[in-house]
Amino acid sequence: MMKMYDVIIIGSGVAALTVAKRLCNHKNVIIFTKSEKTASNSYLAQGGVAVAIDPADDWHEHYQDTLVAGAFHNEPQLTKQLTEGAPQYIAQLIAEGMPFDKDADGKLSLAREGGHLKRRILHAEGDATGKVLTTFLLKQIEKQIDIVEHEMVFDLIMKDSQCIGVKTKASDGRLNHYFSSATIIATGGCGQIYQYTSNAETVTGDGIAMAFRAGATVSDMEFVQFHPTVLYQAGKTIGLVSEAVRGEGAFLQNSKGERFMDGVHELKDLAPRDIVARAIYQELQSGELIFLNISNVEDFEHRFPSIYQLCVKNGIDPTTKLLPVIPGAHFMIGGIKTDASGKTSLKGLYAIGEAACTGVHGANRIASNSLLEGIVFGNLTAAALCYSNQELPIATLEAGDSAFHRGQIKLPTKQEIKQYMSQYAGVIRCESGLTILKDWLENYDFFDIATDALSTEELEIVNMLTVSWLITTSALHRKESIGSHFRSDFPWRSGGVIRKEITRNFFQEQIIMDKELSI
Repeated sequence: MMKMYDVIIIGSGVAALTVAKRLCNHKNVIIFTKSEKTASNSYLAQGGVAVAIDPADDWHEHYQDTLVAGAFHNEPQLTKQLTEGAPQYIAQLIAEGMPFDKDADGKLSLAREGGHLKRRILHAEGDATGKVLTTFLLKQIEKQIDIVEHEMVFDLIMKDSQCIGVKTKASDGRLNHYFSSATIIATGGCGQIYQYTSNAETVTGDGIAMAFRAGATVSDMEFVQFHPTVLYQAGKTIGLVSEAVRGEGAFLQNSKGERFMDGVHELKDLAPRDIVARAIYQELQSGELIFLNISNVEDFEHRFPSIYQLCVKNGIDPTTKLLPVIPGAHFMIGGIKTDASGKTSLKGLYAIGEAACTGVHGANRIASNSLLEGIVFGNLTAAALCYSNQELPIATLEAGDSAFHRGQIKLPTKQEIKQYMSQYAGVIRCESGLTILKDWLENYDFFDIATDALSTEELEIVNMLTVSWLITTSALHRKESIGSHFRSDFPWRSGGVIRKEITRNFFQEQIIMDKELSI
């Protein structure tokens, strides 16, 4: 039996659930997730949602803070849509019952996080915003939409450069084909390609990789954000310490007790993430250990219950007031190039959330704009699709194009990818290291392969290799330092405030487009 839907959504984070919620009364929608529906970065998000709703605040200020944090590499019009539209969409969520935290007077509680000059961050249950928001959205749609868990979408079905559906692999190895007039990639980023990360174990770059294999344009892949404060214990990262903790008075110190951020940036511990992460990295390279001092945070146990329990569970005693931290891969700023309505370069294919690259984050995402991006552009994508009547001719559903022929393939382990990416394409990069990495990656098979024959583990490795190669080659092309992309051999920004966007697709060499930034 032919399985047909109006809209297929890949992923179950806030972006995916937002677009599903807005479409469920208008379209026949199905959601696929390769794990549990709550296994997403959105669910893990401790930070909140940035929105200028305080009378003393204004979306123009939110916009300006976003540009500054993004090193003015942001796409200005879409950044305006994000910050200007935020109050409307957040008000809609609140009206529908989303329980953001309130103060003793019953007013919405607003926190401050890195890069923001004002308090404009909404939270839920203290440091469990992502969990609360994801659960809220799931409850709204679960009875109206099919949500298929433990079934991995591993490739897109293409016909004449149009996406007409997806190929999936169920947990028992069974292959399925599903067809739709619109397919939305909302699979998140690729944090698991690095040794240290805040990301869920499922986040292996699947959506970006499959879109690239299908011929979609990707952009800004060199920009990978490292969160400065990921809990570090016994040689591994165990979870995030939200920027909101620093917003409430916590500060960074090295093993000598020195507050090293004081001389780095005027915002000190609340400087943009790229600046804080590099400062920590340099301290670590000099042999220091780094701690987040929480002695100034009142009622830490109740203000940040999830972080407190994470510490206790992993043998870190919060009563010492010193939490061991390290930078970890947190957010993929680049991704599948889209417009405001999620349209990619391929007909029938859309992308939203972290898997997409709208340009709103510039070269470095400001705190708490990620959940906001999923909400705003999830709504805009749903609006574009809501009244779309595009249909697929039945003849096109008989078979899709396939460009993948190779049988036997050679692959590294996931751990090897993590080690190489962390060593050569991490917080600080250089040409010699990136060249070593590129040569190593190209020893393996991840182009022109028969994906149908691969196991889910092999598919994840292929996807990890693909996004690693995209990051590496883009990082080699950008011979300057800007935002989260720092080259030790080019430690400056070239050409002033010019938005230089690096894009590519499967069929074309890298393209560099220079655009004057209009602020």
